[in-house]
Amino acid sequence: MRIAVTRRIPEAGLGLLDEVVDVSLWEGVLPPSREELLALAEGADGLLTLLTDRVDGALLDRLPTVRVVSNFAVGFDNIDVPACTARGVAVCITPDVLTETTADFAFALLLAVARQVKESANSVPAGRWQTWEPLGFLGHDVFGATLGIVGMGRIGRAVARRSQGFDMRILYTDRGEQAGEGPEPLAKRVDLDTLLRESDFVSLHVPLTAETRGMIGRREFESMKRSAILINTARGPVVDTEVLADALDSGVIWGAGLDVTDPEPLPATHRLLRLPQVIVTPHVASATEATRARMAELAARNALAVLHGETPPRCVNPEVLEHARG
Repeated sequence: MRIAVTRRIPEAGLGLLDEVVDVSLWEGVLPPSREELLALAEGADGLLTLLTDRVDGALLDRLPTVRVVSNFAVGFDNIDVPACTARGVAVCITPDVLTETTADFAFALLLAVARQVKESANSVPAGRWQTWEPLGFLGHDVFGATLGIVGMGRIGRAVARRSQGFDMRILYTDRGEQAGEGPEPLAKRVDLDTLLRESDFVSLHVPLTAETRGMIGRREFESMKRSAILINTARGPVVDTEVLADALDSGVIWGAGLDVTDPEPLPATHRLLRLPQVIVTPHVASATEATRARMAELAARNALAVLHGETPPRCVNPEVLEHARG
């Protein structure tokens, strides 16, 4: 058996694969193009993909031997799951293992934006630090503030736990059945309008779907406090990028911390990057050695389990597995 891996991942995953199957590895720093991916995966039994790889019906029709797509991510908006299901291809993901690490980073962004860490730190090597200033780099208090969590899934709940140490009031909105598992009674479930209107910080933790694409736009920004700070560690297209830039530039909201953007990567000339109360990082919320190793191992185990006729740890469309066994 052979698995095509679309970028070099930690050895914890590659080593597992190498012990059992042949591996075709894309060694480039940038993702393979469509044609390069097709060439890499020709005749492969499985794909181990990243969120930068688009997997759809047209691709799978040219790769008829593929039985599993194992995504090195918790999200799977880069994969057409119905197209995979229709072709008997299992789709697997890597949730849970990156929850705490991503929550750490979301809260790090929240603190960094609120306290103007980027601007104040940059002033030192730039030679702009002349003396202690009573009006210099004034930010916003986090302790005792109201945090609005949009999407109370695993990561949203982990962020809520962190906020309790800052004695924050927690509001949340969630469409899933897991909402009742949130940190109640410390968190209050409200509608999105109420959350936006009352929150000092709004942190996004929803998957990218047809419903959530562009869910934070002009109307939503105008509903927020002028002192509000937006944090996004979910997916870039959940937010209307140009409207966000307008809102920040005109003072409709105060600041933003973005680990994901639309487009991604964000061009170095984009006006968001010129705004002082904005921090943009290159999609690194899960980027610790331990977490990325766990992600790699889980992605490898997912792929190997499917190819060996076993139940993978995390499958998005398990009906494919049941059909194969039947």
